Amino acid sequence: MGDKVVVVTGASAGVGRAAARAFGKLGATVGLVARGEDGLNAAAREIEDAGGRALALPTDVAHADQVHAAADRAEAELGPIDVWVNDAMASIFAPVREIEPDELRRVTEVTYLGQAYGAMAALKHMLPRDRGTIVQVGSALAYRGIPLQAAYCAAKHAVRGFTDSLRTELMHEGRNVRVISVHLPGMNTTQFEMVRLRMPRRPRPVPPVYQPEVAARAIVWAAQNPHRRELWVGGSTVMTIVGNRLAPWLADRYLARTGFDSQQTDQPAGAQRLQTDYVDAPLPGDHGSHGTFDDEATERSPQLWLAEHRRALTAAAAAAGVAALARR
Repeated sequence: MGDKVVVVTGASAGVGRAAARAFGKLGATVGLVARGEDGLNAAAREIEDAGGRALALPTDVAHADQVHAAADRAEAELGPIDVWVNDAMASIFAPVREIEPDELRRVTEVTYLGQAYGAMAALKHMLPRDRGTIVQVGSALAYRGIPLQAAYCAAKHAVRGFTDSLRTELMHEGRNVRVISVHLPGMNTTQFEMVRLRMPRRPRPVPPVYQPEVAARAIVWAAQNPHRRELWVGGSTVMTIVGNRLAPWLADRYLARTGFDSQQTDQPAGAQRLQTDYVDAPLPGDHGSHGTFDDEATERSPQLWLAEHRRALTAAAAAAGVAALARR
């Protein structure tokens, strides 16, 4: 990746921050897109300390003009964009009956339209060159809605529909611009301290929980292997997607029984229910990539390793089968 220009949205914190850092460690030149300038500047320092080059691009991805301006500036100051990673998101943890219309709109604008605008801005520059890769960071929740996150789940579902349409259009035109989706499990990110909250207890990721570096490795791999349609990360993501395909009615009942408690700790929400959150405006300060669940979050995903090496493992299994038949 040393000669590549990569743009990452949501780069100031969480998975986006970890992904930007991972690209930087490989020597990539990284454009950092997010609202929070404190986090952007800290991310830029991390990349430069790792030997990469970075450019902070303060942007609210809910506004198409800002996203296109960030892409134009990245092209002008960094060079042709090789990889564009759409990761920016916002969420509110609340029952549907307690979500205000403007909150639903805002989450949709950031989480869905932000990815659509990002893909459109990337296409503007990639299509004339007929090369480039767009990585859409999704979630198991793009396939399966869960309680208390209706706005986020709906936005992720919308991203998946948009991405499927875009992919088939590029295939129809015989383009060499690739689109790959990376669907993630519960991550130990900073959003659980910054999210808008209307729950009695503090929010948490649905277990099992993975460190953001697991997601970052998957995103980098996807950027390097865009021949894949999708990359599922974590055994829980596979179980969620496959299980919902086979028996959605069973998933409904299971989530109705467990979905509320699995997204809340035992600690009262207290002041977090009243404090300022990140939905409408960035919170000041550098929040980094990790949340408060380091003690239970894993840094490895055997399922991801298997997914990344699927072709080699399939070929090896086929060769072993042929050899076994030959010995008969």
